[in-house]
Amino acid sequence: MTQTLSPARATEFDVRVLEDAELRTANTIFNEAVHEQPPNDEKWATTRKFYEPGRTFGAFAGDTMIGTTTSLTSALTVPGGAVLPMAAVTGVAVRTDHRRRGALTGLMREQLAAVARGGEVFAALHASEATIYGRFGYGIGTLAHIVRARPARARMRPEVPTTGTMRLLTQDEALTLLPEAYSRMLGAWPGMMGRGPSWWALCYERRLRHEYFRVAAHHGADGAIDGFLQYRPSEQAPADPRDGVGLVVYDFVAADQAVANDLWRFLLDIDLVDHLTAYQRPTDEPLAAALVDSTAVRSELDDDLWLRLVDVPAALSARAYGPADPVVVEVVDPLLPANTGTYVVGAAGAERTEAPAALTVDPEALAMLYLGAWRPSQLAGIGRVTVHDPAALPAADRLFGTERAAWCGSLF
Repeated sequence: MTQTLSPARATEFDVRVLEDAELRTANTIFNEAVHEQPPNDEKWATTRKFYEPGRTFGAFAGDTMIGTTTSLTSALTVPGGAVLPMAAVTGVAVRTDHRRRGALTGLMREQLAAVARGGEVFAALHASEATIYGRFGYGIGTLAHIVRARPARARMRPEVPTTGTMRLLTQDEALTLLPEAYSRMLGAWPGMMGRGPSWWALCYERRLRHEYFRVAAHHGADGAIDGFLQYRPSEQAPADPRDGVGLVVYDFVAADQAVANDLWRFLLDIDLVDHLTAYQRPTDEPLAAALVDSTAVRSELDDDLWLRLVDVPAALSARAYGPADPVVVEVVDPLLPANTGTYVVGAAGAERTEAPAALTVDPEALAMLYLGAWRPSQLAGIGRVTVHDPAALPAADRLFGTERAAWCGSLF
């Protein structure tokens, strides 16, 4: 679908695609915004690999770059198993001395226009500040748990089966073997995202080459990798090593629950670990029920993937829906007006219609419904969905519901 952005309000900044020679400045702006030191020459040689040609924007005050955003080529698994192109937005930052003057708005609008022109159906990001992105049509598309465990008390119940073997990987093995292994698991959950070469450069090569991360892989009966972990010690080491360290798990991917059981068993059995934190775990993961002492773990609900439907007709027609009578949904998208219209959504799919709407949503609410993180009736109850026909809500709940909780699990 050809998209044209609605007219932008004027800002004092120019926004354009960056040249290769400007990327390091953009990276410096981002690192300073998140209070990290910019990479030295050695680390920049690796970091540079995640910047894809033509996908990084800069905002300029005169000749000075004061803001930036970029995106990685990716894809999204939608309910029913279809995988559609997606832009994974990252590296968003504006210099502290130029904030709240329209630079971020200009960057976000130019980026969405480029995503639409490129034919990507979705844009998505992880939000460091939750109040920023809703006005650009991003909504919380998937939820996750932050899991905190005390390994000394967290022991698997004896009936939990073992299905394979674990092995620590070298840096080169991880970078060579894991991309292919992940691609075989991409459709396991709605919400899982594709990991292209730039993602692996950002989230694996950069960490493994320049920081202290470990990687362990699970091998099934056929010898193939069907799960893996990326983890590191927490920043602060104990004064007495006998007290044990903390471990932080950044990546935890498993083909199925049996593999996840083995990955958890491996983590909980690592010696000299006092506490363990795993980010971005599925909300329906039954870890506590798998332990002898279910109170040895605590889970905290967290936002996972913030989603933006860039091509609403393509997104609605691609996903599967539950068994229910069709519902007519109106989408009002001021930023990407080609999305605005009414769509009849039913078990057979979705298409535009001239019929009167039973429900009206904005892009943020639509993103929250799309992967099943919220039911339409929940959002209607808090005023996030406008209801014209209350009788349509039960059917809408069944249509947009999913058999398993959507989950992304990929930080970027």
